[in-house]
Amino acid sequence: MLKKLTSNLMVEDVNTTIEFYKNVLDFDVVMTVPEQGQFDFAILQSGNVEIMLQSSKSLTNDIPALKGKTIGGTFTLYIEVEGVTELYERIKGKATIAQDMHNTFYGTKEFAVEDINGYILAFAERS
Repeated sequence: MLKKLTSNLMVEDVNTTIEFYKNVLDFDVVMTVPEQGQFDFAILQSGNVEIMLQSSKSLTNDIPALKGKTIGGTFTLYIEVEGVTELYERIKGKATIAQDMHNTFYGTKEFAVEDINGYILAFAERS
C-alpha cells in the first residue's frame, strides 16, 4: 500500500534553492545535511507539502543512474492550495511565471512558476 509521496529534487546548490523556497514560497527548513555550511540535502515543508532537495553531486553518488541527467526540465509539482489568488499576487515578480492564472475545465483556478533549477510548480485551488 502506498502511503506518501515526497519529491527529491536534484539541484546544483541546495543553499541557494532553500533561499528561493523560503523567501518566495514560504517553506520552512525541517532539516539539512550537514547541519551547517554548504548543504548536500534538505527537507522543506509548507503545510502538508514536503519537498526534499539534494545536490547533484550527492544524489548521483547515491543513484549513479542519474549521472549526466539534466536538472529541472519536464518534471512538474502540482500543489493544491487555499488562497491561490493571494499566493499569485504575493509571488508575482519574485519568480518566473510559467503559466499565468487561469480557470481550468476541471474546476480549478491555477498558475505555475519555474523555480531556480527549472522545475515547474503548479498551484491550484478548487473553485
